[in-house]
Amino acid sequence: MNKLTALICLSILGLGFGLPSPLPQSLDLEHLEEYAPRVNTGARYDPTLTNVYHLFTRDNPVVSQPLILNNPSLLQTTNYRNDRRTIVLIHGWLESVTANFNSVLIPVFLAAEDVNIIVVDWSVGASSIDYRTVIRNTIASGEAVGAFINWVNRVSGATPTMYHIVGHGFGGHQAGIVGRNVDGDVAYITALDPAFVGWVSHPDRFDANDGQYTEVVHTNYGINGYLADLGHVDFYPNGGISMPGCDSHACDHARSYFYFAESITSGGFTGRQCVNYFAAILSSCDLLPGRLQMGGLRPKIGRTGVYLLETNASPPFSQG
Repeated sequence: MNKLTALICLSILGLGFGLPSPLPQSLDLEHLEEYAPRVNTGARYDPTLTNVYHLFTRDNPVVSQPLILNNPSLLQTTNYRNDRRTIVLIHGWLESVTANFNSVLIPVFLAAEDVNIIVVDWSVGASSIDYRTVIRNTIASGEAVGAFINWVNRVSGATPTMYHIVGHGFGGHQAGIVGRNVDGDVAYITALDPAFVGWVSHPDRFDANDGQYTEVVHTNYGINGYLADLGHVDFYPNGGISMPGCDSHACDHARSYFYFAESITSGGFTGRQCVNYFAAILSSCDLLPGRLQMGGLRPKIGRTGVYLLETNASPPFSQG
């Protein structure tokens, strides 16, 4: 078992997820295996009806509290607070709330800061093996999540500047779609190896202007991840396609959220500025003096550019 596999197994065993259901329910992070087989795979997708929103806070770090659109009484009974930042997590294609993306990032964010975390379960829309269908569903879900956030803000008095939206794969593009459908500018949007297939030149792909500060981490470009710059800042760890210590493209794709998680817990990951993404993928970025840290809790508003960095093959991944 390689170290990434071991890390994933530990994440699942310690932080299992619960039931993605057509009826909003609490998630119990300790019963992943019991619930994972019950993911919905309906052919028709209406995110207003089937998306499920799960709230985690430091007061309920293991068992979620369901949030339901247009049910303010339920919202008021949860641990949601409008005076703290809200992290929105959006999984990728053929995944659900059981995704390692969620089980890795939830405890990291809660350990680092007292935040609201809303986990979006759009597994009904993500379940098709036809990428064209999933692209349509990604767009529809992003619009629905944006509407949900607008409702939460109207009821609670929260503002878009208190949000950090994070998505992986197809969820990376969806994070941008959410941002452009929120009333006002979302402070921080992170796309972790946003999907490549079907999204090249797609008008609804992730865009730098989807938030006040948008950051993209490329770890498997041209295969699972997008090839070319998308955000205000684009990072290309190890050149952006093949990650040290990985023996599969799935591992490369997943490294984006493991790197991001470590950036929150311990910082590091200082990138060197590149002339363009061609220089980044060729690992030839020694001409410009700019330096910038990848990831982290706070948006780096005003910063732009392409950055290259190197990582270790196993945790800790950062070389500083």
